[in-house]
Amino acid sequence: MFSHLLSGDFPRSRVLLVVLLLILAGLTFAPFAFPGAKALNVAAKICIFIVLVASFDLLLGYTGIVSFAHTMFFGIGAYGIAMAITRLGPTWKAIAVGTAAALIASLALSLLIGLFSLRVKALFYAMITLAVATAFQTLASQLSDFTGGEDGLSFRVPEVLTPGFSLSGHPFLGVNLDGKLISYYLLVAVTIVLFLAMLRIVNSPFGRVLQAIRENEFRAEALGYRTVLYRTWSNVLSALFATLAGALLALWLRYNGPDTSLSFEIMIDILLMVVIGGMGTLYGAVAGATLFIITQNYLQDLMKVASSGLAGVPLLRDLVHPDRWLLWLGILFVLSIYRFPTGIVGKLRARAQRAP
Repeated sequence: MFSHLLSGDFPRSRVLLVVLLLILAGLTFAPFAFPGAKALNVAAKICIFIVLVASFDLLLGYTGIVSFAHTMFFGIGAYGIAMAITRLGPTWKAIAVGTAAALIASLALSLLIGLFSLRVKALFYAMITLAVATAFQTLASQLSDFTGGEDGLSFRVPEVLTPGFSLSGHPFLGVNLDGKLISYYLLVAVTIVLFLAMLRIVNSPFGRVLQAIRENEFRAEALGYRTVLYRTWSNVLSALFATLAGALLALWLRYNGPDTSLSFEIMIDILLMVVIGGMGTLYGAVAGATLFIITQNYLQDLMKVASSGLAGVPLLRDLVHPDRWLLWLGILFVLSIYRFPTGIVGKLRARAQRAP
């Protein structure tokens, strides 16, 4: 049963298996093990980015396509939820309508981009997707009657997902059993289902063809595979999963705006997470997203403690000042990429293969 869920694609490293189980346990028990709003938000963001990064890995790692339009589909999912609930009210029907509309829009756009752009060289395709994503972000900022413009859209969610809803008047292990907790575990459950679905796709005959195209497109075409068709469907599937990740983000935040889901900084973060975790593995999305987001959220706090401890050493105190956290974040990830050129998953799997 376990093998069936993982599509036969096991971690292939005991250390990696332990790391993945620790991440799963951490996300499962986060509300109880790490109390506080910040820790819960970090855990929720990890779940959302696992889906988003894995969907990008489906495109980059398994097909070899570099696209800068991924955040556009992420934003479509978030705006689909926000606009539907704003107009139809905080109901499950509105969520369903918003999700369906966003998926249809992403399907149409990804097909259009795929059919008209994937015939060109990789660099030109990357530039085309960057132009489309930039145009979409500008459009979202200007259509204030629909998208809320630069201010974005704040909305309510069904009552069962709100902090005001309570399953019990008494806390369990110090945690209130409210709608926020229900919302978090719904997010975790959907993340697991979507990740397993992507794992199934990349280990299917379709996924094997994608990997063949990545390794040698001319050979795959010579074997009779219509590479443009496979690359287009890879683009579509990647976009649809990114759209669902955007919908999860909007439901969790109960807000969406251009900077929340369409920012180019998010695209850079996705690229970093894929490279750090390991391209073409999917498991790399789990490791990369977890490491990146935890570092991004807690490095500044750690530096604040270090800066206070080095108050008597002016130069060192200034070097580790919390305002310089982005500098140290960049240094840490440059070093991690240098140390793990094939990503965390690739390094651990290579080590496992060398072991007697």
